[in-house]
Amino acid sequence: MSKILHVQKKLVPDLLQVMKKRYDILHRILVSGTVGRRSLAASLDLTERTLRAEIDLLREQGLLEAGTAGMTLSESGRRLLEEMEPLVKELFGLAELEEAVRAKFGLRQVIVVAGDSDVSDEAKRELGRAGGRMLGQALAPGDIVAVMGGTTMANMASHFKVASLLEDNWFVPARGGLGESVDYQANTIAAQLAKKTGARSRMLHVPDHLSEEAYQTIMMEPNVREVVDMIRRANIVVHGIGDASTMARRRKLDEDTIGTLLQDGALAEAFGYYFNRSGRVMHRTANAGLHLEDIEAARTVIGLAGGRSKGEAIAAVLRFGHDDILVTDEAAAEEALKHG
Repeated sequence: MSKILHVQKKLVPDLLQVMKKRYDILHRILVSGTVGRRSLAASLDLTERTLRAEIDLLREQGLLEAGTAGMTLSESGRRLLEEMEPLVKELFGLAELEEAVRAKFGLRQVIVVAGDSDVSDEAKRELGRAGGRMLGQALAPGDIVAVMGGTTMANMASHFKVASLLEDNWFVPARGGLGESVDYQANTIAAQLAKKTGARSRMLHVPDHLSEEAYQTIMMEPNVREVVDMIRRANIVVHGIGDASTMARRRKLDEDTIGTLLQDGALAEAFGYYFNRSGRVMHRTANAGLHLEDIEAARTVIGLAGGRSKGEAIAAVLRFGHDDILVTDEAAAEEALKHG
């Protein structure tokens, strides 16, 4: 494939440019869901006249559908994009980047989407879509899926789709989380995933951060114990990755603890654990939910994070060694390799 692309770049570079332009149009419509021609032209930096000609051709090919609300992809268009993805990744150099990250950190699979989530809303949406697709591929009948909270996880849930109902699957929060915005809580994300797929869910109504005494007390409650037991049997864990300082303040750790964490070299946070540059656990918060041994026992652990600002944190968590799949963006992958 790479040899063919190399020859095409030399002999017919305009062919690849046209293919990239049409792929970008289809992909932007896919990510947007439904979009009008004027806003699509602006987002692609094309004139409306140029875009109109391309849209007419793609519609004649049965790849687009137009309605009063705007344009959407047809089922044929969706299938074509899926078939084109490996080719496009090789064309844009993303396949090489995926393999470099996979080999560097010993992962089963790496998915890299174009762009930088720190500055691009499209990259954020595509990161969520790719994360949802990987979760769908990992699912098996009867699986319990534990999901963390956060904006990236919420984005993944909004893009998650399955071909058939998941009536014998469970979605559960990986930990408590009453201290943050309801939209981004693990409880909300688990419930949203279950509702969209016909699966079932359980809630864990406990605070995100507990004192050791409060933790021991709350774990004596039968209802809490029952939910936690299910969470700890999760077959699949999906989690975000954050900067240690930012996440410590979001989780309302006291300033003395935060100062000690940073002084000890904590760079990253994932599933309530704080990691230094070499992937060593520096601190954990007392929380009803997943423990490290549960993550180690899970069949598949999927890390989902993007943005150049998170590259170093991603590298630290991956050195911990318990992730199987990473879904990230181009900027974060490049930065993670620098710190690998």
